[in-house]
Amino acid sequence: MDHYGRIQLAIEHLEQHLKEPFNIKDVSGAAGFSAFHFQRLFQAITGFTVLEYVRRRRLTEAASALRNTATGVLEIALNYGYQSQEAFTRAFDAHFGITPARFRKLEQVLLAEKEWQQSIDFNEYRSQLGTTFHMNPPRLVTLEPIRITGYEYQTHLNNEQHYAEIPGFYYEFGREQKFMKIPDRIRPDMAYGVAAHFQEDGAFSFIVGEESAGSGDSLEPGFTSLEIPGGLYAEFVTGGSEQDVRRMIYGSWLPASKYERREGPDFEVTDVWKSSPERLDMKIYIPLK
Repeated sequence: MDHYGRIQLAIEHLEQHLKEPFNIKDVSGAAGFSAFHFQRLFQAITGFTVLEYVRRRRLTEAASALRNTATGVLEIALNYGYQSQEAFTRAFDAHFGITPARFRKLEQVLLAEKEWQQSIDFNEYRSQLGTTFHMNPPRLVTLEPIRITGYEYQTHLNNEQHYAEIPGFYYEFGREQKFMKIPDRIRPDMAYGVAAHFQEDGAFSFIVGEESAGSGDSLEPGFTSLEIPGGLYAEFVTGGSEQDVRRMIYGSWLPASKYERREGPDFEVTDVWKSSPERLDMKIYIPLK
């Protein structure tokens, strides 16, 4: 079964348990993915997070219950994961622009169609693939293990926070000359950005650094050392926005390929001397199996 079919299994699991406490590990497990990788795939394909999808689905089903049943507002609120009627009212009003009580009383309420979140069918995304994939295919390369030492920053998938923050990590790393604190630098002209230490809630580390021959035993606070595993990687050359390239990789190329992403960090390499503020000479590497 391909990525789209597997994600659809997760959606079906989620729909069956929509009134229960949300557990990303259970949902992603239904698709056979790690929690972090499932969230990254889902967000790249749909354009919004799993948590945002769950929130929209619950509010949509709550609106349907308000319109079509006599169930009390408090009971509906509790059914769809809200701790109080007040919290539910705030969320409902923020999303639909009307309170649950007023919505129920009015004979006709026209809610913008875009605000209703119906259950996703990932077959539709599969059928759109041919019109959304616009990038050169990657080069498949087999790499030896690479030892990286760098400064560890914290970021998150939620609200695409990582796309907004990562450029600042590079800027701060260079402005503060943190590269000078890396022992036994091997290739000072090549800057690495490594996504690692993935958490189930979407948090992860982004390490900006360089290849190093040091052991990593006596690093300054904030610095870390890790080994990028050897093996098969897809090498993508960025021809524009890194954000757009990563969306294409996880939202189009990987789901349509015969490969799966294996465990371990993905990373990017920038040739400092060939790059300019207008164009980065960057390659992105995704571990495959």
